[in-house]
Amino acid sequence: MNLTDLQAAFTAELAAVNRKLRALVDERARGMGLTLARARLLMELAREDGLIQSDLAGLLEIEQPTLVRLLDGLERNGMIERRAVEGDRRARQVFLTPMARAQAEDILAFLAELRADILQGIAPQELELALSVLRRTSRNIAAGRSTAS
Repeated sequence: MNLTDLQAAFTAELAAVNRKLRALVDERARGMGLTLARARLLMELAREDGLIQSDLAGLLEIEQPTLVRLLDGLERNGMIERRAVEGDRRARQVFLTPMARAQAEDILAFLAELRADILQGIAPQELELALSVLRRTSRNIAAGRSTAS
């Protein structure tokens, strides 16, 4: 396979894997009564509770107004609590409630199981190489965005 065909096959496969993985996680989230966006938000807070809203928007790669709508819904359902940040009247930290923490832990457990299943039979060295390629690809995409602006 020549380089052009190899690059096309790689990017097509990367996109396909991303779609399949998102669909699988979305299906599980729906089974738990969540949207994919809400599940992602809960997972981030399960990893690091008390994030500031703007940092959370950055981690989720969504706009601040979209995050506020997500948080409003989760707050109405008793899943999160927003608290003022001492010394900054505009900033709000977001915390999981105990009910949401249990649900987020279920999601994280599912993801750990899913990763083990989908990466079964792939040697650690292969994963390290694949991760290196993906990180370099990500950096190239980020560099391309900065030069296009």
